[in-house]
Amino acid sequence: MPPIRSEVLELRATPDIVHVRQTVRARAAEMGFTLVDQTKLVTAASELARNAITYGGGGRVRIEALEEDTRRGLRLTFEDQGAGIANVEQALTDGYTTGNGLGLGLGGARRLVNEFSIHSRVGEGTRVTITRWM
Repeated sequence: MPPIRSEVLELRATPDIVHVRQTVRARAAEMGFTLVDQTKLVTAASELARNAITYGGGGRVRIEALEEDTRRGLRLTFEDQGAGIANVEQALTDGYTTGNGLGLGLGGARRLVNEFSIHSRVGEGTRVTITRWM
């Protein structure tokens, strides 16, 4: 399913997280997402953007508006060229962290969206794709 609209934002420093949050909220509102669904998507996006900057050394996010038959959604794809994740299942476990956080980022993001996929290779980076449908 090709996106009806797509844009890419760079993730280099903490202020970029705010820009991602604002852009995702604006796109979700334009599409007619409820305030609750907007908040869920923005929260997941914020966590994944922070991970890309903190653990991946920066990267980018592609924001895509989707239409499939009668449903509409937003797909966000976060990519970095960082160290990668050695054990993805462990990283998705609540409470697991390699930093100073609470260890809720990846697992929390997964719970806030309808579709979640992650691909990571040690030494090559990580790609996380999330989709929220209306």
